[in-house]
Amino acid sequence: MGQLGFYYDMTTCMGCKACQIACKDRNDLKVGELFRRVYEFEGGIYPQVGGYYLSMGCNHCADAKCVKGCPTGAMHVAADGTVQHDQELCIGCKYCVWNCPYSVPHYFEDKSVVGKCDSCKELRDAGQNPVCVDACIMRCLKFGDLDQLKGEYGTDLVQELPILPAASQTNPSLLIQPKDEALKPDYKKVGV
Repeated sequence: MGQLGFYYDMTTCMGCKACQIACKDRNDLKVGELFRRVYEFEGGIYPQVGGYYLSMGCNHCADAKCVKGCPTGAMHVAADGTVQHDQELCIGCKYCVWNCPYSVPHYFEDKSVVGKCDSCKELRDAGQNPVCVDACIMRCLKFGDLDQLKGEYGTDLVQELPILPAASQTNPSLLIQPKDEALKPDYKKVGV
């Protein structure tokens, strides 16, 4: 099996945040704590205006800066190639938070440790999907072998957008079916 990662079809995403909520519930996160976020972007000039949503969790990068920045090995690459975090080894130094260009790791003030999306490794090991995948009512999210996902969903998939860091920085394990608007540089994030 090759590199594992997420496929996201933004052409069908309606921004309902079911993936975000399912992840929050699965990980028993408090208010303000999220491992998966759904962002909204808008842009253009009337009458050519548009918008899109972007659902992002950990990209389980092949060249993960969070792993390289972790002094204890708490942030590490598992045998299946996904980026995992061991809270027992975490000293709360936040180097992984600062190194991730996607701002994925979350520092828990009350516990003095970091946490992040683990692609529901425990569920996947039991033959199930990550909860965000099953929660998506539009079936925008998939998780699996990136080469198989490319074969299934086509060659017009991208790993980066103008609003994201360059894919060459980390080689994210993420395939996006983009909306045309998402490929334009003048779109801005709405809200926080």
